Amino acid sequence: MQDRQITLTRLIAAPPELLWRCWTDPAILPLWFGPEGYSCQTKEIDLRQGGQWRFDMIGPDGTIWKNRHRYTLHLAPKRIEFLMDGDDDANPPMEVVVTLEPGEGGTRITQVMTFSTIEACQGARAYGAERLGQTTYAKLAAEVARHQAPNPITVLIV
Repeated sequence: MQDRQITLTRLIAAPPELLWRCWTDPAILPLWFGPEGYSCQTKEIDLRQGGQWRFDMIGPDGTIWKNRHRYTLHLAPKRIEFLMDGDDDANPPMEVVVTLEPGEGGTRITQVMTFSTIEACQGARAYGAERLGQTTYAKLAAEVARHQAPNPITVLIV
């Protein structure tokens, strides 16, 4: 099965609960999901187990890729599983498992993508899925840092 899998991992300096929120809050996920230079335009979003997120991923050159994530498991704040496809049933979906493990220095996020065929996995590798996935996680780390930034305190002296 490893010949059909791509695994991404990164240590992010934040507790698992914050990363969980970034994955499951419909106001936050579209802000960081996707490689650097790409954006998401949501059509439908229900980030609970049994729900789905339908969106267009828009590349830097304007190319649009239709996406659908169908959430099959939410185990807060440890694990998310979903099926990912091109928002149709023409091809078998990719299975995605995201785990959040607390550790020294923050949370280790691991994402395992299992493709339906070796050829599909090889195509994703040739396109740069690992490099692009790491830029996605860099965007996630920046979003997490934004949520950890201290709120300015206003002091009124009377």
